[in-house]
Amino acid sequence: MKTPNRKLHAEPFLLLGLLWGCSGADIKYAPAPQLLPSHIQKIAIRPFANKTQQFGLEDKLTLRAVDEFLRDGRYPVVPESKADGVVIGEIARYILTPIQYDANLVATVYKLQILLNLKFLDLSTQTYLWEEENLEGILNYLAPTLPGGKTEEAAREEIWDILARDIVKRTVEGFGSVTGASRRRVNPQQLPPQKKE
Repeated sequence: MKTPNRKLHAEPFLLLGLLWGCSGADIKYAPAPQLLPSHIQKIAIRPFANKTQQFGLEDKLTLRAVDEFLRDGRYPVVPESKADGVVIGEIARYILTPIQYDANLVATVYKLQILLNLKFLDLSTQTYLWEEENLEGILNYLAPTLPGGKTEEAAREEIWDILARDIVKRTVEGFGSVTGASRRRVNPQQLPPQKKE
């Protein structure tokens, strides 16, 4: 009795192997950017609220954010009465932690962490286009008594620069452009309170 000649067709398996081998490292997830609507041409920055025990943080961050928007130049910064959209934020947490000590238990390295909650209000529709909670600015630095060390105030100034760049990037380049501990939402179903002028 003659057994049928079963040839294994290798071509489909080779093709499958080649496709599988080529697919991994070069494929990246790149969602479409969610940019501001075209009717938003001018932006205002409402003075930041400060929910921490540290006095005066909100003024410095607000000024730094305005400076960064002016430096970026894509959207003019105007008073809220003339704006199409408003960046609204609050400093939610301010955490200063010693993370390294010397032999005498004197702190030598500190970690400063500042968390913001941000929203963007479309004034024409009176809706928030996006919210970002817990946008984080973080910096480890040496105590001022050590060579190359800095004061808490100097560390804060560096964090203001980091956060101001992130606020502009988040607003101009769209949802998902900032990473970290933040929880992001687009188009939450809530309306802001009407501003009285």
